[in-house]
Amino acid sequence: MKFFIRLFFRTLRTVLGPVMLLKEAITRPKGITRTPTAQAAADQQCESLVLYHYKTCPFCARVRQEMARLSLNIKRIDAQHDGADRQALTQQGGRSKVPCLKITDAAGASQWLYESDKIIGYLQGRFAR
Repeated sequence: MKFFIRLFFRTLRTVLGPVMLLKEAITRPKGITRTPTAQAAADQQCESLVLYHYKTCPFCARVRQEMARLSLNIKRIDAQHDGADRQALTQQGGRSKVPCLKITDAAGASQWLYESDKIIGYLQGRFAR
C-alpha cells in the first residue's frame, strides 16, 4: 500500500510540477527598484542567506516570489533529492523541511528559519523599504 501511495504522489508531482513552475514564471512580480548603491548593499546582505527549497513546493514558490518582489539575490539550494545539501539541512538545521532560510551572522553562527510565512516576514522586515 505504501508503494502505491508514493507512486501516486510521485506521478502527481511529475504531472503538476511543470505546470507549477510555469505559473510561477508567468506570475513572477516585478522587483522593487533600488539605487545601485542600495542594491549592492542588499546583495551584500544576501550573501549571508541561503534558501533550501524544492522546485515544485508551493510554499517554496511563495518565498521565491517574495524574493523576486524584493529583488533579492539569495542563493538557492534544491534539497529535494538525497545528497550533501539535504544532509546539511537535516544535520545542521535539525529537520529536512522546506522552505528553510539559513541565516549566517558575522560571527559565523547559523540560524535556521522554517515556515514560508516566517521567512517572508523576515525578508520583508529586513529588506522592504
